[in-house]
Order: sequence, then C-alpha cells, then structure tokens
Amino acid sequence: MREPSQETERTGAVAPFGLAEVTGPSMVPTLLHGDRLVVHYGARIRPGDVVVLRHPFQQDLLVVKRAAERRDGGWWVLGDNAYAGGDSTDYGAVPQELVLGRVRFRYRPRRPDQRSPLAVLRWALSAARPVLCDRSASRRLRAR
Repeated sequence: MREPSQETERTGAVAPFGLAEVTGPSMVPTLLHGDRLVVHYGARIRPGDVVVLRHPFQQDLLVVKRAAERRDGGWWVLGDNAYAGGDSTDYGAVPQELVLGRVRFRYRPRRPDQRSPLAVLRWALSAARPVLCDRSASRRLRAR
C-alpha cells in the first residue's frame, strides 16, 4: 500500500485516495486475502465502517478493521472474523490519529484459473464492489 505522506495525513488534501491490499483472514467474509482496496484518507468515520489504521504498537504496519464504536481514547476496532484476533480485544481502543481512512471499494483480482468466457464474465460482474457501512455488524461486534 502506498503510504500517505505526513502532509496528506494532516490536511487530507494532497491525495485523498489510495490503494491497499488485504493480507490475512481477519476480515473474512467481508474481505478476502488478496483483495485490493480503495481507501479514502481523512474521511469521516462512523461505527460500522471498514477502516485502515496504523497498528498501535507497530506503527509501520497498516491494519484493516471495522470501527465498532467510539470510546474514550479512540476507536474500538474489530475484525469480522472473530477467530483471527489482532484487534482492539488485544490492544484496546485505537487513538483517532492512527485511523487513516475509510475503505470505499474492494476489488478482487482475477484468478489464473478463470479463463473461460463465462468465468471472466462472472469475475467482471463481481470483482469491484463498494464496502458499505454495516451498522448491524457493529452492534454484533460490540457484543463480543
């Protein structure tokens, strides 16, 4: 993922959109390993949004999670896959300044075995989708 510059993080005006790639299973079934994301840096975050943030203990690592709720000290973020871990249940609330942006779209690259015209058509119709705010998931995740 192209890292936003410090100037972009402060003003949000230079390059408001960027790309990221998902690694790992923490956001399954919403996002799969290998999905590409379009991230809107500096966007307003609401509970239920999928966000990109800097890991609180390893700030050179970017993480994709769902913002479950706003708490004292920042955002409580959780992965959609309860068994994967690596979210606020491990490191607590994430300070607002570490939340970089909101995920707007996901793009699934075509697999090498998708060669037939029907397979390519199916891929083309489902490859790019908006990543919507899921308030029901936010409520469900907060209950964990």
